[in-house]
Parts: sequence; structure tokens; C-alpha cells
Amino acid sequence: MGDEHKYAKHLLHYERVRKIIPNQSQTLSKSPGQFRKGTMPLFSARAKGAYIWDITGNKLLDYMGALGPIILGYADTVTDNAIKKQLKDGIIFSQPHPLEFEVAKLITQLVPGADMVRFGKNGSDATSGAVRIARAYTKRDVILFCGYHGAQDWYIVSTERSAGVPRMLKQLVHGFEYNNLDSLEKLFTKFPGKVAAVIMEPAYAEHPKGRFLADVKRLAHAHGALLIFDEVITGFRWSSGGAQKYFGVTPDLSCFGKSIANGMPLSAIAGTRTVMQKTEDVFFSFTYGGECLSLAAAKAVLSELKRNPGILKHVWRMGEKLQKGIQKSIESHGLSHSIACVGFPPRPIMQFYKDNGESSPELRALFQQYIIDAGILYSTYWNITYAHREHHIAFTLRAVDEALRKVKHDIAEGVVLKKVGRSIAPVFAMHAGGKKA
Repeated sequence: MGDEHKYAKHLLHYERVRKIIPNQSQTLSKSPGQFRKGTMPLFSARAKGAYIWDITGNKLLDYMGALGPIILGYADTVTDNAIKKQLKDGIIFSQPHPLEFEVAKLITQLVPGADMVRFGKNGSDATSGAVRIARAYTKRDVILFCGYHGAQDWYIVSTERSAGVPRMLKQLVHGFEYNNLDSLEKLFTKFPGKVAAVIMEPAYAEHPKGRFLADVKRLAHAHGALLIFDEVITGFRWSSGGAQKYFGVTPDLSCFGKSIANGMPLSAIAGTRTVMQKTEDVFFSFTYGGECLSLAAAKAVLSELKRNPGILKHVWRMGEKLQKGIQKSIESHGLSHSIACVGFPPRPIMQFYKDNGESSPELRALFQQYIIDAGILYSTYWNITYAHREHHIAFTLRAVDEALRKVKHDIAEGVVLKKVGRSIAPVFAMHAGGKKA
């Protein structure tokens, strides 16, 4: 299982990297710790369309999508041409550039809850800025959350990876469970008149039951709090107007990132005029907030999504085929008690379980190894892009079916731990809302 000779160059590079780069990566979810050293690729060199090539030249069909920013495909011609054109005129200037208005205008045209827009460089900028705006607007401090919301202190203090964050901040942020309105209502009761905002991912693995999202909004407003949708993942992927357009629930503030610029570093806060005007009273300011290569990319991406609704329809269609096909294979191999393919078609998620119902990083690592052996780069979720075509999905489903056949055999033989050797630890020991990752 796995070809150690094939990945020898990765191990040599890893030994160099680990001496001067903590975690061997700038992003924990991309780090070598998320892949089995020696039998999986650890470093990428280039990408095009739906494929990546590692530093040895091995070609893999990619479903990680750089953790989500890739929506049109790697090295997309329209996006890259926009970047090249802007590069000739300049990257950043001493005053605001017209692109800031042009991209903001596109967002207000696409997103239901967007009257005004401000830009950042990553998702954490957007979520932290939205929280700050909400606190200033309501003159309250407590934040209720559901989901993953980035690297800043206000949120990370609620996780088990919070070293270096003052513990006193923990009293200001509290998680509730998705599809459990009672868990949210109890927090409002516990902190009467103190909650500034409810921030949540509108969708992740579970589908909202009934009017859950609308009820969250109703409850938040009834208690004088704002509703913030963290659409860093769902924005410009679920629909051109984000999950809020797809579900028909408009928040007070929205946070966008990832798909907004097809890989260029850009994020955005959008919201109602009344709330967003409070930004003038808070400090939300970045040297690179108006960096123009990313804005040019975003203009190209958003213009394409606006011009051609077929792009995201294609993403949904490919995702539906993949998700249904994976679930069918899971059931045909009798593995429904151990594995599930959940979530939404634009980003299906694989979940692996032990007999007691707890998450199984060992099964995940085993499945990942077999999938990578088949020539597919994968890590828990499947980020579908416009570059994924019918033949990619067909190839993937054959590989998944064969991988599941092997997993079933290894479970029956009791050799899962022996084959895995070392399970791949999650970035967070706890998932937002108190559930195990």
C-alpha cells in the first residue's frame, strides 16, 4: 500500500522544510501532518484544470481545491488573463483603485443581503471584522457561534488549539448545535441582553431541518442580536448569491472568501447599509485590502458566475453524481455503519466512524491512502470545480468503489491499524459547537 520510492523526494524535501518552517506549512490543513509520510505526496509543484502535479511530477486528479478557493479550476484562463492585464497597470496604489468599487458592486448585485461591502485578505479577516462590527453596532460583547470561523483570538479561544490566547476571552464566545434551536435559546437565556451576534456557517455537513435558519434569525433579532452568516465556504459555491440565496434566509452580515477569487487572496464582509455603516466607527483596515490582482481575479470570477449560471449548475450536477455514487458504493459494500458521504453536492464530505459511533481517523487515513494510490488527491471532502467533468467523476467513482472494497477487507481481517501505522490527526480536536471533529 503506497509507493515509498515514488515519494522519496517528498521525504527529502520534508527534512529540509521542517528545520526552518514550523508545522512545515503555512496552513495546518495542508501540512505534511495531514498525509502519511512516505506513501503520499506532501508537496505540490503546479496545477491546471482539475489536476495537480507534485514535486516529483506525479499527476493527480485533485479534489482538495487548495482547501476550497478553486471554483473555476486551477490556472483558469479567464481569471489568469484578468490578473495578467492588471499586473501591467500595477498591483497596489497609494489611493483606492476603481476595482474596489467594481467588485463591491458585483457583490451587491449577486448577494441578497449585501448593500455595502468591505474587503480583507482571508476568511479570518472577514469573520473577525463582522464580529467587531456587530459588537460596535449592538454595544454588546457575547458572540454565539456554530461552525469554524477562522484563526483570530475571539474564536480560537473556544477550541482546544488555543495556546497563546488569553483565557478571559472564552467567557465571550459560546457554541450552539446546528439544527438544535433549543441549544441557541438556552444561551440567549443564559446571557440576557449581552449577545451581540449569532455567527454560523449556514451549511456544512447537515442540511437545515425545517425553518432552522429562519428561526435562528428570528431568535437573534428577538433578543436584539445580529445574524452573521459565515459564507467563506458556501459563498459563490452553493449559488452565485451564496447559501443565503439558496436557502432564502438573509443575514445582517455575511463573510466571504475562498471561491470569491479562484485562488487569489481576498475576502469580503457584506451587509445591510444600516449595519455596515458602523464600519466607519471600528478599525477594519489593511495595507493590502485594496490589492488589485486579487480584485481583478474576483471581478473575473464574479462576472463569469453572473454571466453564466451554468457554471454552478455544472458544479452541483457533478457533485450530485459523485455523492450519490459514493453513497451507493458504501451501501453496496455494507459499510454504512462505518462510512457516510454527507453534506451538499458542491462539497460532499466523507465521515468515518468506529463501532461506538466516534470519529475514526484510522479509517479515514486508510481510505485516503487507497484513493491517493489510485491517482486522486483527497482529504475528507470533495471540492467540486467547474473543471471537473463527467469522465473525472466516472474515474473517481471506480477508484472509490475499489478503495471501499479494500477497506471492507481490511476491517474484516482486523488489519486497519497495522496498515495505517499512524492515523492522521485532525487540525482541531473539537469541532465548533462542542462536537468531535
